[in-house]
Amino acid sequence: MQIRLAHCLMLFVLGLPACAVAQGLSHWPDAGMRSGFEAADVGPYKDADAARFLTQATFGPTLEDIAHLRAVGYRNWLNEQFAAPVATQVPYLNWVEGLPPNPDGNNTVNDHTRMETWSINSVGTPDPSRGMVIPTDQLRQRMAFALSEIFVVSSKNGTLTYEPWALASYYDMLAANAFGNYRDLLEDVTLHPAMGIYLTHLANQKANTTLNIRPDENYAREVLQLFSIGLVQLNTDGSPVLVGGQPVPTYSQATVTGFAAVFTGWNWNNTGCGPTTYVCCDENNYSNCGRYDHNIPSWKLPMQPVEAFHDSTSNKQLLDYPGVALPGGVLAAGGDATAELNAALDNIFEHPNVGPFIARRLIQRLVTSNPSAAYIQRVASAFNNNGSGVRGDLKAVLRAILLDSEARYGPWQYPSIFGKLREPLLKNTQLWRAMEARTETGRVETLSPYPGIEDWYGQGPLRSPSVFNFFQPDYRQSGEISSLALYSPEFQILTDSNIVSTNNRLFSLSFCFYSEGESCWTNGHGAVMKLNTVRDAALANSNPGALLDRYSLLLMSGQMSPFMHQTLLNRLNTLDEEPNRPLSRQRIQHALYLILNSPEYSIQK
Repeated sequence: MQIRLAHCLMLFVLGLPACAVAQGLSHWPDAGMRSGFEAADVGPYKDADAARFLTQATFGPTLEDIAHLRAVGYRNWLNEQFAAPVATQVPYLNWVEGLPPNPDGNNTVNDHTRMETWSINSVGTPDPSRGMVIPTDQLRQRMAFALSEIFVVSSKNGTLTYEPWALASYYDMLAANAFGNYRDLLEDVTLHPAMGIYLTHLANQKANTTLNIRPDENYAREVLQLFSIGLVQLNTDGSPVLVGGQPVPTYSQATVTGFAAVFTGWNWNNTGCGPTTYVCCDENNYSNCGRYDHNIPSWKLPMQPVEAFHDSTSNKQLLDYPGVALPGGVLAAGGDATAELNAALDNIFEHPNVGPFIARRLIQRLVTSNPSAAYIQRVASAFNNNGSGVRGDLKAVLRAILLDSEARYGPWQYPSIFGKLREPLLKNTQLWRAMEARTETGRVETLSPYPGIEDWYGQGPLRSPSVFNFFQPDYRQSGEISSLALYSPEFQILTDSNIVSTNNRLFSLSFCFYSEGESCWTNGHGAVMKLNTVRDAALANSNPGALLDRYSLLLMSGQMSPFMHQTLLNRLNTLDEEPNRPLSRQRIQHALYLILNSPEYSIQK
């Protein structure tokens, strides 16, 4: 979104006067020479270019990462990230479970423990479960978070609320598939028991008219609508196929019924009579074939077929499209559960919609809310063929998204519409990474002394209120955005209460530091994230303008406007030394808090 529009939409956050007032200094960042004549995948040529790339590809740039990216270049950095070891969550939960009991409950494994390991992996802080090793797979973790907002499961589901191992395993699965093939990802999502519980196709039974049983259609609908092809047929550039001026549906109720029949006969791994953690099942009580127990690997192993409950006797109408492998999109009866599942997932995977559908959603999550049709088409083409005849290669998709000319030069090519509202959670991670946040022990407090992440931000990893994510890709904020037919997904959670709670949370984070023996608060077990203000103290004392330049680089990719820079500098220069409040610390804290809550920062460009 253009900065002026951001000012008009969000000035009430800071209580500033109307945006129509003329200013002597420009509200637009100094773009310099940004023609885009250079090849998009060459460089970065400036620290600001590196910071912009890292804002899109990670949970936020650091000074060290900017320097490294400048040294190795975009493509080498991507190859390094593709090869980096994956940081996972399940081993952390196991580690915490093995710690001695703690009177304050800090060693109790619950969903807040899962938020701990997510924070460690996403921010890249020392992991106490692995000897304080620092996770380095930033791109993989950022991609996993993007995928978690597309292939949604959630702890808000009553059955998953108290199942942190199941959710951690699901997130680890997304991370493992982040650089793989979409077809493998689709199968692993389909067969993961967390998804089976969330969208209710675990223990889905074939039709039985005597018992009034019909296959559950929940997953059959959402795998089509939300995970793969959407509701209408698309051109490669993401625009709808029109016939008589009207969009063409991708599937009908008969298709949903067909897929629902395919997704019958799948249940927990190792079901049937066995250890005491399982109960026996019979032909009339399939739902009791096994139950969840995190001490047995059923929660992380793919669901297994139980043929007695799979519909192998009916023809199934699947997707019908030009070039479809199944005549008329009909899967003939007679296959077992595994064969029919593979045929159905292949049927989805080969649909021409998948490329543009996934391309647009990933571009929106990483780069911009309103990608051009040409940008979508270029990424969709990479999905359709990675250059070696392979379809669905997510490495190729990520390269295409991040190295595209629109990703690298978009703010200058499309200044009025390029960019996206920053997700509140990503503001948090960016601050922590920019300021080298650490805890004393490596543990990360996510509950007390303040509520959990989702209570402040309206979002948390795998904590969406519904399968439609925290916000929908086609959401349009009322007013100018809507009238211009633009999309603004993240604005859907920009509620009055969320604005205030986010500001309050960022205030607390900005004033939490580990310098000069001071601390913002204590929780009794050294797990509060604290900012490294020592690093910038000398700069804050001697040159507050340069301090603002550093924070503009780390938080705004060097795009702070001259007006904003001068306004903040005037503020920092009015601060005085106070007892127990060094001037350097005051300047750092005020600069961070005002930047993080500014209209300019709120839009990632």
